[in-house]
Amino acid sequence: MKLCMIGTGYVGLVSGVCFADIGNQVVCVDKNKNKIEKLNSGISPIYEPGLDELIKKNFTAKRLSFTSNIDRAINSSDIIFICVGTPTKKGSIKVDLSFVYKCTKEILKYSKRKKIIITKSTVPVGTGDEIEKILKKKKKLFTVISNPEFLREGEAIRDFRYPDRIVIGSNEKKTFNIMRKLYAPVINKGSKFFTTSRRGAELIKYASNAFLATKITFINELANLCEKSGVNIEDISLGIGSDSRIGGRFLRAGPAYGGSCFPKDTKGLVSAAEKYKINLSVVKSVIKSNKERVNLLTQRIHKILGSNIKNKRISFLGVTFKPNTDDMRDSTSLSMIPYLCKKGAKVNYYDPSGEKNEFMKIKNCNYKNNIKSNCNGADLVILLTEWDEFKSINFKNIVKKRNFKVYDLRNLYSAEEMKKNKIKYFSVGRPNSI
Repeated sequence: MKLCMIGTGYVGLVSGVCFADIGNQVVCVDKNKNKIEKLNSGISPIYEPGLDELIKKNFTAKRLSFTSNIDRAINSSDIIFICVGTPTKKGSIKVDLSFVYKCTKEILKYSKRKKIIITKSTVPVGTGDEIEKILKKKKKLFTVISNPEFLREGEAIRDFRYPDRIVIGSNEKKTFNIMRKLYAPVINKGSKFFTTSRRGAELIKYASNAFLATKITFINELANLCEKSGVNIEDISLGIGSDSRIGGRFLRAGPAYGGSCFPKDTKGLVSAAEKYKINLSVVKSVIKSNKERVNLLTQRIHKILGSNIKNKRISFLGVTFKPNTDDMRDSTSLSMIPYLCKKGAKVNYYDPSGEKNEFMKIKNCNYKNNIKSNCNGADLVILLTEWDEFKSINFKNIVKKRNFKVYDLRNLYSAEEMKKNKIKYFSVGRPNSI
């Protein structure tokens, strides 16, 4: 099939590349000419394992192309995916849909024949109806479908190839067969093809992310109880996660949730509910608790180092919100590092995805390009992101300082082993964690 992906952000680029890899003719369009030039040179603007190789493979095979010419991209395709950003409005919980509607108007302007329009962007319930209203100016030329994405950063290619389910929301049942044909190579591997109304698909996406965010927040709150009551949170996670009704995923205690989805989508769901005068009190509590989580973990550094942290050398291992991505959005590090530097600490950080613009102008904050140079001479090492290369560090060999401490926010290490090696070790949700 001939597909057009409008927007070469995370969703549009990964989806477009993967659709090309299963045999479709895909053109990815973006107004950012610099980004398009890089993509045409084989340079990916995002960090995602395996993506660079797939771009080069399908670009060489001429199944994948990149352009800033939206007119050409739209009219060379039969199916158009809207993959633009839907950020939270500044100072609000409402979703900014201006990019979606602007994109819709450009489709209306340039399209010369019948098209299927698919929203991949995460949008509030009822957005498809608004898109349809805009497009109705050209009668019967467009069918609007909701096909939310469920790609995890760092696992996106695998998630596209082997999804738990493919959700298609349409008010025209005849379009389900077209979408089934598009996704046939994936469905044939055993993925569930789930159909519902357009509004149903829109709400499924928000509900899924809000529920997962709730699980993370729930286990983090239980971790606080475990620390006070002398219980190991890992036993609790295993004990309740073994119940098939609950499941073990997203039950690992740690920092606050972050990234491009959970913070934005929990707020977006609450905002959408308020439009219908529905109070989602549980989701509101999740948002509040997650915000408090960042402050709680930051203040615990004072308990480890003392009230005065001026001139203390603090080294961060990982600053992205999760491993295998360069995404900094709503990462706990964005609050922790500026706070510590403001208090006079000398902060170093190392992340496998490279130096971060967010910290370049912060005084006393320096990027190091390897674990050893980052941690050497540290008073405190904070393990924030669970990249694989952080899972078997000999801290005594790299820190080379007496009486240093390790604050493990991901519980990667054994407290017993650290005690055996005479390292002052602190973790999350375990007895004597702080």
